[in-house]
Amino acid sequence: MLRAYIVDDEPLARDELKFLLNRSKEVEIAGESDCFEEAVADISILKPDLVFLDIELSEQNGLNLAKQLEALNLTPAIVFATAYDEYALQAFELNAIDYILKPYDENRLKKTLEKVKKLQTNGNQSVPPAPLMKSDRSDKIPVNIDERIILLNYSEILYLESSEGKCTIKTKGQEYKLSETLVALEKKLNKRQFLRVHRSYIVNIDQIGEIEPWFNSTYNLIMKDKSKVPVSRTYVKELKQLIGF
Repeated sequence: MLRAYIVDDEPLARDELKFLLNRSKEVEIAGESDCFEEAVADISILKPDLVFLDIELSEQNGLNLAKQLEALNLTPAIVFATAYDEYALQAFELNAIDYILKPYDENRLKKTLEKVKKLQTNGNQSVPPAPLMKSDRSDKIPVNIDERIILLNYSEILYLESSEGKCTIKTKGQEYKLSETLVALEKKLNKRQFLRVHRSYIVNIDQIGEIEPWFNSTYNLIMKDKSKVPVSRTYVKELKQLIGF
């Protein structure tokens, strides 16, 4: 039986998570708190196997709490449970074993518990997987797909396309349809590798195969998978400066 501690300043969110954990019949709730200081004190005494930790706490940031827990002699496995996906890379940098999104999905939660049990079976219950190195973090983008956070390598991405306020990421072998806007995703991208070429398109510069002149001083980009991406007149100058043609 796993022993879990919950840190969340929303009582309803704590109750929902407790209900799902109890229903799994694999978890004993060791304690809960909505307070940073109280949580640190409780966890150091109770020594739970895992801590479900919200990030946006009313007075503190859950990422800072995770850093404090790292200093404990017996560090519990950390599972970030939050409504925001933009902290995923920071979470894994802090050795979090998982990152689940609100509202909670029961099947997704079961996968988290299975992951923790595997760590225990391997004798590593207090040692989460190795953190992402700086070189890895700078080459990945977190995207929310079906209640999961997937870390896509920049090198896999051909382009991003916006349609009706939603975004599609096209990779060499797959398409990922997201609820996020192109503007929101643009903020997560490496500005040296990705360039907006149209109000609806951002391309991976390394994946451009050819540049095809088009009407009225516009262009089409022929990507390495042979797909075409339009370049509007607004972005032609920036493209020329970057590519040098």
